[in-house]
Amino acid sequence: MSPDHPPGLDLDRLRGLLDQERPGLVHGPLTGRLIEGGRSNLTYAVSDGTSKWVVRRPPLGHVLATAHDMKREHRVISALHPTNVPVPRPVLLCEDEEVLGSPFYVMEFVEGTPYRTADQLAPLGPERTRGAVLSLVDTLVELHAVDPTEVGLADFGRPEGFLDRQLRRWGKQLDASRNRDLAGIDELHASLGRQLPASPAPAVVHGDYRLDNVLIGEDDRIKAILDWEMSTLGDPLTDLGLLVMYSMPLGMPDSPVSTTAEAPGHPSPAELIERYAARSGRDVSSVSWYTAFAWFKLAVILEGIHYRYTLGQTVGRGFDRIGDLVPVFIEHGLTTLQEG
Repeated sequence: MSPDHPPGLDLDRLRGLLDQERPGLVHGPLTGRLIEGGRSNLTYAVSDGTSKWVVRRPPLGHVLATAHDMKREHRVISALHPTNVPVPRPVLLCEDEEVLGSPFYVMEFVEGTPYRTADQLAPLGPERTRGAVLSLVDTLVELHAVDPTEVGLADFGRPEGFLDRQLRRWGKQLDASRNRDLAGIDELHASLGRQLPASPAPAVVHGDYRLDNVLIGEDDRIKAILDWEMSTLGDPLTDLGLLVMYSMPLGMPDSPVSTTAEAPGHPSPAELIERYAARSGRDVSSVSWYTAFAWFKLAVILEGIHYRYTLGQTVGRGFDRIGDLVPVFIEHGLTTLQEG
């Protein structure tokens, strides 16, 4: 296929659907390209030469529809678009698999930059970096302030027992990719279970909230939160814990997984926690548990990638070093929990 016709995106069928469902939206022949960087679902930029849109669909040859539920993603951005939470404007949900071979949705294209590493942030300089990261906290507060019932998301998840289910889910995930001894991981899992905090009132949770899942504009403000595939109703402090985790230095130069913490001007974890607490009014006294849980979850995800690498099921560079990171994440998790 040519670069303008990437796999998984039939532009003629897409154009036909848009003309039928949104007459007058498209004014010329469509071109499309795959946007790199997504973890699982495929994201394409599509243009008619004047306007631009984004198409999201599950991976090619996907099996588990629930793991890549387009309807849920489209539903949450549709519910949040009228609120103060910056999300792309939804255009269309298509559940007819005849069009692209799977369900998909279309949303507006938002201009902005996803900053993935400290090196990418560095050219902004310390002041702008600080502003962008603090804006990340402020936007999270806006998300967690949304009343799920008011926006039609009252049944978007099962908040009761949320943390317990999360812990069990990631424990099972760990068992599914266990092929070596990992010192401390069972201790971390058990300690998290023993110290399970009482959750605050449920909120819309993003599930993977970090700097490279938002688009930052030239004014250093957040233009859109992306990648809603993990979103649900649950404990809002899980989002904060993950954000704090990604704001802590790994202490591993040339790591294949990076945090943005080393960027000059990046606010400290304590500052992010304090700002969230002040602006949200939530009790964050147990945030160390949520941060330790984030370290555990990422350790399990990385171990799963390492396991697939040992089976020869990964493609690309850097996978040979993922396994070395797992003990580092476990150690950070244990230390965070002990210091909490």
